[in-house]
Amino acid sequence: MIELLKKIGLSDLEARCYLTLHEEPGISGYEVAKRVSVSRTNVYSALRSLTDKGACRYIEGDPARYDAVPIEQLTKHLQNEFEQVTKVLVDQLKTPPRIAPSFYNWQGDKQLRTTIHRIIANAKDFIIVDIWSEDLHWVEGDLLDAEKRGVNVILITIGECQSLLKNIFVHIRNDDWSISNLRNFSILCDSSKAILGGFGDSTKLTALETDHPSVVGMLKTAFYHDLIMQHIENDFEAELKEKYGEKYKKLLDFYSNEKGWNI
Repeated sequence: MIELLKKIGLSDLEARCYLTLHEEPGISGYEVAKRVSVSRTNVYSALRSLTDKGACRYIEGDPARYDAVPIEQLTKHLQNEFEQVTKVLVDQLKTPPRIAPSFYNWQGDKQLRTTIHRIIANAKDFIIVDIWSEDLHWVEGDLLDAEKRGVNVILITIGECQSLLKNIFVHIRNDDWSISNLRNFSILCDSSKAILGGFGDSTKLTALETDHPSVVGMLKTAFYHDLIMQHIENDFEAELKEKYGEKYKKLLDFYSNEKGWNI
């Protein structure tokens, strides 16, 4: 709860004071300080800040006593305040037109999660995600939220997966496929934003965010190829197996062995 309260704007001490008052309303600042094991000076400062933020209210007396504002009321107040502030920011800070496409590099767990969440949260029409099934947990929650708000979501996974998403295409792995040190993924939103990166146990998490039309076009083309092959495989499974072998082994061996390409 402390971590969640910090995400809505409370400091660590403010969150601890708020939870103390939530569990035991109508106590003094001195009693709050005893329960959180922090000096009274710091606790009284935190209580004043909580009052200013609308998270706490006090009853005058000697000593003054404090109550936590019910969480439903607090979150509604903060939500309304956030919406008002963001409306002003959007109105006043219009994004200037870009002269050239941009590339942004992101590294590490926190940066990658934040970037993925932001890109998916701002999608309006469609999202196409190509990802290994082991890494689905990075995006599934955000994709389900996007579906709920009416965005068309298409998930392409390498390997079988279990998900509540509506549109899923699964690439069955060959027996010689292994979970490599770098598992690539891509996310395409609205034909305008893309993320490409990789996950891996021994590799630092990295990703590239871009609006470059060439990258966006490549991801769209890859999706079209995936879509076409999915339908062809469903309709002509027996013929393809006879012609090219189980899971295209004859075809793959031709390019990896006979020509010496080692792709």
